Amino acid sequence: MDALDVSRWQFGITTVYHFILVPLTIGLAPLIAVMQTMWVVTGKDHWYRLTKFFGKLFLINFALGVATGIVQEFQFGMNWSEYSRFVGDVFGAPLALEGLVAFFLESTFLGLWIFGWGRLPKLVHLATIWLVAIGVNASAYFIITANSFMQHPVGAVYNPETGRAELTSIWELLTNNTALAAFPHVVAGAFLTAGTFVAGVGGWWMVRSMRKSKEATEPEVAKKHEETARTMFRPVTVLALWVMVASGIGLAITGDIQGKLMFEQQPMKMASAESLCHTETGADFSILTVGTQNNCESITQLIKIPGLTSFLADGTFDSTVEGVTEIQARYEEMYGPGNYRPNLFVTYWTFRAMIGWAAGSALLAVVGLWMTRGGRVPDKKWFGWLSIAVIPTPFLGNSAGWVFTEMGRQPWVVAPNPTGVDMIRLTVDQGVSNHSPWTVWVSLITFTVVYGALAVVWFTLIRRYTVEGPLEHDAHPPGDDHDEPEEPGKPEQLSFAY
Repeated sequence: MDALDVSRWQFGITTVYHFILVPLTIGLAPLIAVMQTMWVVTGKDHWYRLTKFFGKLFLINFALGVATGIVQEFQFGMNWSEYSRFVGDVFGAPLALEGLVAFFLESTFLGLWIFGWGRLPKLVHLATIWLVAIGVNASAYFIITANSFMQHPVGAVYNPETGRAELTSIWELLTNNTALAAFPHVVAGAFLTAGTFVAGVGGWWMVRSMRKSKEATEPEVAKKHEETARTMFRPVTVLALWVMVASGIGLAITGDIQGKLMFEQQPMKMASAESLCHTETGADFSILTVGTQNNCESITQLIKIPGLTSFLADGTFDSTVEGVTEIQARYEEMYGPGNYRPNLFVTYWTFRAMIGWAAGSALLAVVGLWMTRGGRVPDKKWFGWLSIAVIPTPFLGNSAGWVFTEMGRQPWVVAPNPTGVDMIRLTVDQGVSNHSPWTVWVSLITFTVVYGALAVVWFTLIRRYTVEGPLEHDAHPPGDDHDEPEEPGKPEQLSFAY
C-alpha cells in the first residue's frame, strides 16, 4: 500500500475507535443530570445512588474519549497536511471554538461536579452537571460543523493566488444546513446509545436483585434486594426505555431529513447507498442483494420495497433518482477525468447496518416496557441477559452510520457544493501528506497497539464497576444541611472518589 492507503487506514481506525466513546458521552451526561435532578426534586436516596453509579461509568468513558480525541486533530497536520493547508483557514475555526468554548466548559464544570459533592450548595452542584451536558453537546455541534464543511462547503471563497479556501462568514459556516440536519441526528443516536446503556445495565441489575431476593434465606435480606430492584433499578430502567423510544423516533425523522438533503447535495452518495447503477423512476429500496456491488452488472435484488429509494430522496414514490453511472459521466464533464464513485459495497451495507443495528435497541425497548408494565419487576434471567446483550448494538449502528457518511463522500475529502464556489473541492489523494509509506506505517501500528490497550482498559473498568453496582457507602446522601457548603476534610466528602 502507498502512503495514501495507509493514511486512510490510520484515520479510519482511530476515528472509528474514538467515535465508539463519543455517543455515550453525549447522551449519558444529560441522563445523569436528569437523575440528579430527580434526587434534588424528590429527595429519594436511590436517585442519588444512581447518579453516582452512572457518573462513575460516565467519567471512565469521558477520560478515554478525551485521550483518543486529541489524536484526531493532530492527524490533520501529520498525514493530511495538504488538506490542512487548503481548508485550514475555515476548518480551524469550529475546531478552535470546540476547544476554547465547549471543551473548557465541560471539563471545568465536570471538575466542579466531581469535587463539589458536599462542598457546593445542592442547586449549584446540580447546575454544574447540566452545564457539562450542555458542553458535551456544544462540542458535538462544533465538530459536526467542521465535518459538514467537508460535506457541503459554505461561508468561504477560493483564493486563486494562494490556492486555499478562505473563511468569509463564520455565521454561514455555523448555520450550514448540513450541520443543522446532522446535529439532531447525531444527538438522537447518542441518546439511543446512552438510553440502551442505562436500560441494559439497569435491566440486568433489576433481574439480578430480584433473583437475589428469591434466593435469600433471611426475610430482611430478601426484602432489601426486592426493594432495591423495585425502587432503584426499575425507575431508571423505565426512564431509559422511554428515552430509547423518543430517540428512535427522532432518529427516523432526522434521518429522513438528512436523506433528502443528501439527494440534493451529494447525489452520488444517495445512489451508492442503494447501489443504484442506472437512473430509475420510482427507484426501489433493496433489503438484500447478491452479487458484487462494485460491478454494477452483477447485482440481483432479492428483497425490495417498491419506490422507497425515491421516497427517501424527495418524498415521492415515483420521482427519478440519478444512477451511479450517469453521475460518474456528469462529474467527468464537470471535474475532469477520474473515478468519482465510492466503494459501493461499503456504502450499501453500512447504510443497512446503520439501520439494522438499531433493531437491537428497538427490541429491548418493546420487551422492556412490556416486562415492566403496571409496576411489574421482572426476574427472568433471559431478560437480564437480553439487556446486556443489546448494549453494543447502538455503538455499532453509530459507527456504521459514520462509515457510510465518510465513505459515501469518496473520492472527495471536501465535496463540491452544487450551488457554491466551484473551486472549493479537494479529493483525498490531493489532501494527503508527502510521506513515505513506512513513516505512516509506524504511527499506524503505534496507534493501533495503544488504542487496543486502551480498549482493554475501558472494557475492564466499565465491566468492573457495572458488576460492582452502586456502593453501600452511597446509600445515604449528605443531610439537609449540605445545602450549605460543608467544612473541608470531612470523610463523607470523599465518598465520590473515582
